Amino acid sequence: MSDLIQKHGGYRNLKSFQIAQLAYDLTVKFCDRYIDKFSRTKDQMVQAARSGVQNIAEGSQASATSRKTELKLTNVARASLEELKLDYEDFLRQKSLELWDRDHILCRELIDRRFSSLEEVVLWVHEVHDRQLGHDGHNGHSNSPNKLSNRSRLSKRMTFQGIAANSALVYIHVACSLLSKQIERLAKDFEDNGGFTERLYKIRQSKR
Repeated sequence: MSDLIQKHGGYRNLKSFQIAQLAYDLTVKFCDRYIDKFSRTKDQMVQAARSGVQNIAEGSQASATSRKTELKLTNVARASLEELKLDYEDFLRQKSLELWDRDHILCRELIDRRFSSLEEVVLWVHEVHDRQLGHDGHNGHSNSPNKLSNRSRLSKRMTFQGIAANSALVYIHVACSLLSKQIERLAKDFEDNGGFTERLYKIRQSKR
């Protein structure tokens, strides 16, 4: 790679891309199951999730010749995920379902599990749903104080759709946080080193 065309396109190794992609997969599954297939909401949610992923990738590729474009597209990715976040929050509010805060026991548990695939998250959603119903082999009456304590701290109305929506929101929050930090780094780098035009000028000057 020349000094002019710098290393670029490594978006698959970005944590922001990996988490955004997981949020996208979750959203497709969630919408197929819980959102009316004829509604605009379904299309909007899937497109917002897809936009988050695609713009991270496109921005990474564009960085070869334009840091400014990379910065712009990364910000578009974050904006798309913020829009998706509102759709999930609206869904929970309209269904009178609990919205987990950042300190919720399940929010922390999901992050600590460090899942990397849709299948792992789906299994966890089923695990949480069964756990809160007391499906532990004792007909809902566990002799384990720890299990009983955990169940008592969960919402009294934890439906599959509520757990699934909140799980997607957890990953969207994480992706947005990572993208915010990524944007700050890109802006600082652009401020300190300029972009393709400045690099081209320096190289041409050095060749004279």
